[in-house]
Amino acid sequence: MIDSQAVKNTCNASVDAKGFCFYKATNGIKRHLAVDTLGFPFFTLCTPANLSDDAGLIQLLTQNIDYFRSKPVNIPKITILVDHGYHPDALRQALETVYPQIMRKIKFERSPKPSKAEKTAAGQTGFVPVVARWVVERSNAWMERCKSLVKNFERTLANATTQLNLCFVRLMLKRLATAT
Repeated sequence: MIDSQAVKNTCNASVDAKGFCFYKATNGIKRHLAVDTLGFPFFTLCTPANLSDDAGLIQLLTQNIDYFRSKPVNIPKITILVDHGYHPDALRQALETVYPQIMRKIKFERSPKPSKAEKTAAGQTGFVPVVARWVVERSNAWMERCKSLVKNFERTLANATTQLNLCFVRLMLKRLATAT
């Protein structure tokens, strides 16, 4: 599952490390997060907020293309669940220019969005959570627990990505410590 999150900058951030996201009216960075079914990160990337979700996802997967190259073709495809802010056809074309065989190893799937009729049949109104999407949203909420990640305090995008990775390392170490 993949999602992005716009985060406001503090005054420390350099000009190269920030942008304005019109969709969320945020001046700062975007954190792109790819997680597994348990919510633990596969890939992380921080970009300026003015970069679209599609462009950020392409950059994220391009930086980690060796992971997909090493996967054998004879195993089932990796399903990447995205929300309706992404455009799977454009993603396929852009990724095939980087690695032509990638679509033999992955497939994009949009998360289901309940229709109005389905909501009324279930007796629900307004926002209805989609079960599979909440895994990545929960991971975003885990990040918000780290005080240093509430806002972007870092001067560079590389430092912001490292801070994000450290947050998840801390989280996974805490989980391991309680399991033993």
